[in-house]
Amino acid sequence: MDTVRVIVKIVFMILSVVMTVIVLMQEGKGNGLGSLSGSNIDSYWGRNKGRSMEGVLVKVTRVLLVIFLAGAAAMNIGSFQ
Repeated sequence: MDTVRVIVKIVFMILSVVMTVIVLMQEGKGNGLGSLSGSNIDSYWGRNKGRSMEGVLVKVTRVLLVIFLAGAAAMNIGSFQ
């Protein structure tokens, strides 16, 4: 049973690192100082963001978040310490 605990902990740590990297790869949601000048980001890339790499990163982040939370709950219920 100790082998299963070690494997689950290693997978959980790898998942944590992967999620951190994916979140850091995403663009910020705010316009920063660009919003002061009234610039509009209604371009082709702004309208089709869901099909771009940014959209894929957001979807992958959501899936990994669900897996991460389910793993955390399972480790807590299974009393992996």
